[in-house]
Amino acid sequence: MNFKEALQHNIFKYVADASDKLGIESYVIGGFVRDFLLQRGDAKDIDIVAIGSGIELANTVSSLLPNRPKVKVFKTYGTAMLRFEDLEIEFVGARKESYNENSRNPVVENGTLEDDQNRRDFTINALALSLHKDNYGELLDPFDGISDLENKIIRTPLEPNITYSDDPLRMMRAIRFATQLNFKIEQASLEAISENNHRIKIITKERIVVELHKILESNKPSIGFKLLEKTGLLEFILPELTALKGIDEKEGQRHKDNFYHTLEVVDNISKTTDNLWLRWAALLHDIGKAPTKKFSDKVGWTFHGHEFVGSKMVYKLFKRLRMPLNDKMKFVQKMVLMSSRPIVLATDVTDSAIRRLVFDAGDYVDDLMTLCEADITTKNPRKFEKYHNNFKIVRDKIVEVEARDHVRNFQPPVSGEEIMKTFDLKPSKEIGIIKEAIKEAILEGDIPNEHESAFALMLEKGKALGLKPVEN
Repeated sequence: MNFKEALQHNIFKYVADASDKLGIESYVIGGFVRDFLLQRGDAKDIDIVAIGSGIELANTVSSLLPNRPKVKVFKTYGTAMLRFEDLEIEFVGARKESYNENSRNPVVENGTLEDDQNRRDFTINALALSLHKDNYGELLDPFDGISDLENKIIRTPLEPNITYSDDPLRMMRAIRFATQLNFKIEQASLEAISENNHRIKIITKERIVVELHKILESNKPSIGFKLLEKTGLLEFILPELTALKGIDEKEGQRHKDNFYHTLEVVDNISKTTDNLWLRWAALLHDIGKAPTKKFSDKVGWTFHGHEFVGSKMVYKLFKRLRMPLNDKMKFVQKMVLMSSRPIVLATDVTDSAIRRLVFDAGDYVDDLMTLCEADITTKNPRKFEKYHNNFKIVRDKIVEVEARDHVRNFQPPVSGEEIMKTFDLKPSKEIGIIKEAIKEAILEGDIPNEHESAFALMLEKGKALGLKPVEN
């Protein structure tokens, strides 16, 4: 079978010419071939395997290209990479690998194309197209990966226990591909992941997070998180989520399964936003419910303060997974902390409550509303419509109040410097008291958010504190 159509970009002719010049064979392998066959759009990453030195091939290709792009060499891995137009091309020599039990870094030897295809993680990633002049564009598919593509199956080229034990990151990759492509993981492979789940502990947190991000960025992240839970991997990676699983019953009263509810929320929000960190907020918005769950005879099951507890847990979780402890983490914390605020507002939409919501959420108020709308998972059509209508009222009110009162990213109309100058003060607690009084008066709607009214209130509060304005 000939797949020359996949090789229309002129980069492949340059690689073929360079291979011919060196007297070696080369092949396009992996994701580029897979995505072409799946018609997933134009791939920008191309992997070339050489039966010889990948680094030498990269340098030769560069010498033939019009702009002679710089070749980045990674000697440790025997790979090289160059950029051409909008493509990133990586070159590696065909190799065979062997592993020891406590590391995913293999012992590497030069090998044949067959050796290289054997070491690939999945049959659908072992597909190769020849760049040799005699059989240019021919598909080499030793594991019938093309049938797995047609049948939407994730399967390993070799015995799955060997594949996953050798490199446990492949367990995460299997689940990630199943999520992205909406494929099924072959039963033997799924069982092997469950058997080897403890091996994930030898993988760096950074590599695990890369796969988590790709699962979260997919169209339906719940596919991946259900598989992570089913195989026992989630307990090693995000025990805060597995702690939410299950339904307790006391005196005939039950609460919902907060794990599956969370996955519904993540799927809902993924239909409306590509913001990775907002998707993280959806995934973590209820993690405080496990440690705050209580039952009382009077009110049944409660989760008091779960938003506050959950926001504190976000920091610990990010730190453990070596995720960024910067504005992205703070954004997720804020979303978790405020996740119930609009729900309370929806039943009593007062101007002052809206002003406080916008003041506290700042630029993230729209993200917060998106999260709360995604949090509606009721199967009752009447309630579903009612809750969404309530949130629409809140959104409309936010626009109205913000246009009038300008409290988003609030800056007081009277500055601390002006208070000090007016009363001839040095830095002191009185300045904070006055500024707080002005802020509260604006949020409550007692005065408009403008200088004249705020200045008058400043004089009034100053007088109450025994301060006298300086006469000009």
